Amino acid sequence: MHSIAFAQTQSGGPLKLDTGEEIFNAACLACHGPGGKGQPQSTLGFAPPKTFPDFSDCNGTTRERELDWTATIHEGGHGRGFSEIMPSFSEALTDEQIEKLVRYLRSQCKEPGWPLGELNLPRAIATEKAFPEDETVLTTSVNATGAPGVSPEITYERRIGAKNQLEFSAPFSFQRQDTGSWFGGVGDLVVGFKRVVAHSSRTGSIFSLQGEVNLPTGNASRGLGTGVTVFQTFGMFGQRLPPKAHALSFVQSQFGAELPTHTKDAPQVFFWRTAVGKMFIQNKGFGRTWTPMAEFLSTRDLVDGAKTNWDILPQIQVSLNKRQHILGSVGVRVPMNNTMGRATEVVFYVLWDWFDGGLRDGWK
Repeated sequence: MHSIAFAQTQSGGPLKLDTGEEIFNAACLACHGPGGKGQPQSTLGFAPPKTFPDFSDCNGTTRERELDWTATIHEGGHGRGFSEIMPSFSEALTDEQIEKLVRYLRSQCKEPGWPLGELNLPRAIATEKAFPEDETVLTTSVNATGAPGVSPEITYERRIGAKNQLEFSAPFSFQRQDTGSWFGGVGDLVVGFKRVVAHSSRTGSIFSLQGEVNLPTGNASRGLGTGVTVFQTFGMFGQRLPPKAHALSFVQSQFGAELPTHTKDAPQVFFWRTAVGKMFIQNKGFGRTWTPMAEFLSTRDLVDGAKTNWDILPQIQVSLNKRQHILGSVGVRVPMNNTMGRATEVVFYVLWDWFDGGLRDGWK
């Protein structure tokens, strides 16, 4: 669509394009309908895409950053792997007009309790983040030193409303035995519940609490679990740092405890994790994202004479497709002290944000 398409009203007078609502009514109303709820197909005159958005639906409009909205409007649907029916407005609207339009669209959510996408910071490998998500993540650790071993884990996260999330994790482990043969199986299954306690778009901060139950489903005698039920409770804090052009700096922390039902079989453990990172975005903020991070990890058994284990985990996350709902990350977890019996691990994950589309969506 070119600027001439909405350069004047039907009566011949010039259009006012001073506010987000005026820009929407001039450029977007024909397809997206009053209030951004979508026009009926009989009015459109063409078949709408499968995922025609309803901008008044807070569950959809609050998840992404303003920059993601800007990219779709600027580049058109093709730019982020959505329907090509959505045109580019890079020539029809100025950057200031697009900014006003995005703010108007996001204002159609009338419920202030939803955390905005600016608080949805990149996922670190070990440090849980505070923002509730709809994701499936496959994480795999491979021993780089010590006995050969591979430990995959699949995590399913489902958001419930504005502030809640259910989480299910199934860990696996495959280890080579002294005889040279391999043994493997499922570990302790995990069920968790997350709740956002406080969030502020003004300060760029979010804080959540989570509780988990590790069920003793693994074979503890073969190193596939603890053999007892373990309760975990922890807090998660995310802080967005002052932004710069095409980059986002952030800090995320997680701290809590593992509390087994029988301390004779498994000790109580305190843990603390912090991730520091910066996201870089190609194509003037509209393209692929690259996010280098460093995590600092510590654990300590709550028994007399126990030492604190410290690890460092440098890593990089990258978006794999145009829509950026398929992400990959790879890093190396290195013990910094108490290295006896603690292997250096290569860790990587593939993340699918299934709320934003299927596995085959958004690649071209």
